[in-house]
Amino acid sequence: MMKLKKINEKLQQALIENGLTEANDLQQETFSTIKSGVDCIVIAPDGDGKTTTIVLNVIQRLIGATEESPRALIIVEDKAKVLEMEVLFEKYGKYSNLEVYGVHDKGDMDYDKNYVSTGIDVLIGTPNKLSDMFSTAGYNVNRLKMFILDDANPILKLRHETKIMRISNSIAKTQRIIFGDQLTERIETLAYKMMEDPEVFDFEYNEDEYDFEEEDLDEEENDTEEE
Repeated sequence: MMKLKKINEKLQQALIENGLTEANDLQQETFSTIKSGVDCIVIAPDGDGKTTTIVLNVIQRLIGATEESPRALIIVEDKAKVLEMEVLFEKYGKYSNLEVYGVHDKGDMDYDKNYVSTGIDVLIGTPNKLSDMFSTAGYNVNRLKMFILDDANPILKLRHETKIMRISNSIAKTQRIIFGDQLTERIETLAYKMMEDPEVFDFEYNEDEYDFEEEDLDEEENDTEEE
């Protein structure tokens, strides 16, 4: 059994069928907070199940009601990530009736726009594609419950802040969540611009409390030099 507090039974069933019977530390510790709807920053190394955590939390919050306009918007790094996440939604959302749709830079813009306007629950996409779609189509984002940035580090390294902020600014009120593998200055700056008192989970370090130390500032400088 996935021991997560008040997890939806249909979601629980799909997880068990796919062999996910134990929640890892990341899923265990973030579940209640994400479910409560507050803004969060979640930092964990690659391979710690961040994508799975996103998918199961989105299903948990949206299951049981479908609407015409998207209620979760997930920004991912590239086409491969869009497809990977779609597969997870298909597996874990088997009993949820949620309509999930992914868009990426190589997709057909008119087809994507028309499809989204027919009514979907979850929209996954790359920064470029979502930015183009939002600036030209004027979607109804008033029902949006979750605005999630996955893979924040590579996305911000490619300087997509402006596009992310443009999308974020078009949404009045929603829960905003940033997932990344390192808490960098860029993530902090973005969080400061678009979040309200985010709850920070940092699984990169084992201490409960984490203060910036000099070595982290050195890493920031190395990041800048690499570009």
